[in-house]
Amino acid sequence: MSFPSFLYSQLFARLPYPETSFTGKTVIITGSNTGLGREAARHVARLGASNLIIAVRDVAKGDAAKEDIERSTGCAKGTIQVWHLDMADYSSVIGFADRANKDLERVDVLLANAGIAGFAGNAWRTAEDNEAMITVNVVSTFLLTMLMMPKLKETARKFNVRPVVTITSSEVHAHTTFPEKSAPDGQIFQTLNDQSKSDIKERYPVSKLLEVFGVRAFAERYPSSSFSVTVNTVNPGLCHSELSREGGWTYVVLKALLARSTEYGSRTLLHAATQGPESHGQYLSDCQIAQPSPLVRSEEGKVAQDRVWDELVQKLEVIKPGVTAGLA
Repeated sequence: MSFPSFLYSQLFARLPYPETSFTGKTVIITGSNTGLGREAARHVARLGASNLIIAVRDVAKGDAAKEDIERSTGCAKGTIQVWHLDMADYSSVIGFADRANKDLERVDVLLANAGIAGFAGNAWRTAEDNEAMITVNVVSTFLLTMLMMPKLKETARKFNVRPVVTITSSEVHAHTTFPEKSAPDGQIFQTLNDQSKSDIKERYPVSKLLEVFGVRAFAERYPSSSFSVTVNTVNPGLCHSELSREGGWTYVVLKALLARSTEYGSRTLLHAATQGPESHGQYLSDCQIAQPSPLVRSEEGKVAQDRVWDELVQKLEVIKPGVTAGLA
């Protein structure tokens, strides 16, 4: 997105107020104790969801969010549950998915919103077997998506609906040339984990690019015509949220001038999570299907996308053997 297009989007785009009913539905929202996730959860509760799972790393903060949402929406007590989920810990992701598959009758929407951001000057941080942003934003996000597929597909079959997985990405996926795409075969993630070869200021955009790659690759291999779950990714725009709390003064000023409110930005999440098969594999922005970056759409990008997907699937199979079996 060019800077003029970014300005137009931030200042003039009109995002519709969510009105699609969630009556009778079960919705899971990760990273929902604050920011975009919390406001998305508020909309879902307001729109009548029967069961809303707030999936958070800090249960106490999740409980506070639950009470706030209950007060503001008047939703019935018991509608909202707070479940622990630490996206920096693979065992926590696996445990969460096991609980959901076992205890929930249905899952209509998985809104994979949890993410972390770091900026230039931040110390290198690791989580599990990767730099932390790659673990949380990419590996754990797709691990959770894969692990939830059996329940999502069962929901489609039993209730004659089309569940949706929406991954919160960002327009900043266009702000990197993804130099790691030149890594030797099978070594993109290995190169991403080499601190001496990595530029931390590009890491967040790279993680968002990998999400876009992953969703597109998934849809190519499991097209909407033969797969009962829609998987898409959404750009909420620049919003006031805690995600960018490490961004420094320049980013603070940019947000003060141009950022959307968290409620306004959350409308994009609700829009994406209520779309049908036409959005499968798509990148959505300003509540419509949009074009991802030129790199994503290029021949070079397609090669990188396929390589990323192959390596990601291999990683997921090491973390949880058989995890992709639920896609068949």
